[in-house]
Amino acid sequence: MRFKDVFSIIGPSMVGPSSSHTAGAARLGRAARQLLGEQPKRVDITFYGSFAETYKGHCTDLAIVGGILDYETDNPRMVTSLEDAEKLGIQVDFRMGHGHFGHPNTAAITLYSDTDVTTMKGASIGGGNIEVTNVNGFEVRFTGIYPTIVILHQDYPGMLANFTSMLQRAGVNIGHLALDRKGRSADALTVIEVDNQMPEELLQEIAQLERVKKIHLVDLNKRGAQ
Repeated sequence: MRFKDVFSIIGPSMVGPSSSHTAGAARLGRAARQLLGEQPKRVDITFYGSFAETYKGHCTDLAIVGGILDYETDNPRMVTSLEDAEKLGIQVDFRMGHGHFGHPNTAAITLYSDTDVTTMKGASIGGGNIEVTNVNGFEVRFTGIYPTIVILHQDYPGMLANFTSMLQRAGVNIGHLALDRKGRSADALTVIEVDNQMPEELLQEIAQLERVKKIHLVDLNKRGAQ
């Protein structure tokens, strides 16, 4: 079991009022933004459970949009995130979800750019911590506490061995690995949490592998927009 870091115990530095409803929401937004890999043109956000009931009063809407703008949890611009998004020409729509949602503080986020669409579902699980449970229809899990490589690729014998051997050669230690696939030889999504900072050249090397379609790094410890 991994050592519990200070962040998970005392929570993050943040613009309030709630670590679950604002700090966690902002981190969900940042994770979705990093999965898209660019500023979106349009965002659809669906809140479930407690998020759906209280998102306006608890400023969850401001926080999650602030995260999508790459604001960190303590960025004072969080309170103007909706106005900032509008000035950037980003269309934001909020919806209330129904049915099964797993955790009471759950959000589903769809980001649209000119060339791509990214969907992500996750929950704010307390103390500013999050758990992402679905990316682009793949059932995978990661927390964002550690740098996380998200790789879309064709399911093919030896792909995981390729990924892990490349990380080993670079001296990058794997903390957690998850994979979901649509079927044999179909699209698959591999998520790898690592203990080290990821060198950009290693990400590019993985991206150039045959049958790798897309790769993104989710690193919520990286400095965001100022």
